[in-house]
Amino acid sequence: MKNLVRLTDYSVNDIYDVFNITDEIHNGKYKDFLKGKSVVLFFPNSSIRTRVTFEKGIYLLGGQSILFPSETLDKKEDLRDVCGYLNNWADMVIVRHKDINLVEKMAEFLTVPLINAMTDVNHPCEVLTDMYALSKIRSDFTNDKFLFCGKNGNIGLAWKEASTVMGFDLEQCCPKGYEIGGIATYNNIYDATVGKDIVCTDSIPSDILDDFKECQVTLKAMKLANNGALLNPCPPFYRGEEVSADVIDFQYFVGYEFKKHLLEVQQAVMIYCLTRKS
Repeated sequence: MKNLVRLTDYSVNDIYDVFNITDEIHNGKYKDFLKGKSVVLFFPNSSIRTRVTFEKGIYLLGGQSILFPSETLDKKEDLRDVCGYLNNWADMVIVRHKDINLVEKMAEFLTVPLINAMTDVNHPCEVLTDMYALSKIRSDFTNDKFLFCGKNGNIGLAWKEASTVMGFDLEQCCPKGYEIGGIATYNNIYDATVGKDIVCTDSIPSDILDDFKECQVTLKAMKLANNGALLNPCPPFYRGEEVSADVIDFQYFVGYEFKKHLLEVQQAVMIYCLTRKS
């Protein structure tokens, strides 16, 4: 069995293995793969896309979902005891919790695969899905130049994990004080998009939105990027905040198209974790 906690725990071959399984799912393989198996999920009430696609993915593979709120894991009981009992009945555990240290501890104590469905410092399934979508339309997306527009947070850090594994070039656009360590940074969107192929964003908290006024992705800014450039904002995105309204309605935007793959990629991650050895 394997876990998925950080993308940097995986190799390039591991990533492409997940992509190959995704293709096989599209071709009808793995029907009833989870028949007779139970997957325990810990999700907050606010989760929509990730939770819906994991639960539907389990159902379509013939499995049973057992759902708890994330705060269930914050109670007094020691995590090693929670996991000790889950090992008796669960075939897989999927966790969305702000604290990656908690997720890592669970991975240590569980004897079944664990999948990280998002923490405060990364979002591996989301970025895996975006890379899979790129692999379907680019001859080699690792040759593309990526720009992340947003603060030092889980989406930007997940893209940094991906760039570390896959070797693609990643830069950031943000105001001073919001930088991700170890990557080049621009403070103005019109400088940042020049020469870029893939522009990714994250939503900006309301209390710091004014700080990012020079970093909003606009139609004018995207026209400075390379021919064939794509805009891939992480949902939820907000027109008039991290992205302008007009750019979302232009051909650069691929958000809906990319996220349609989330269901099959997360199914592929589950299959991969259950069938591969660490």
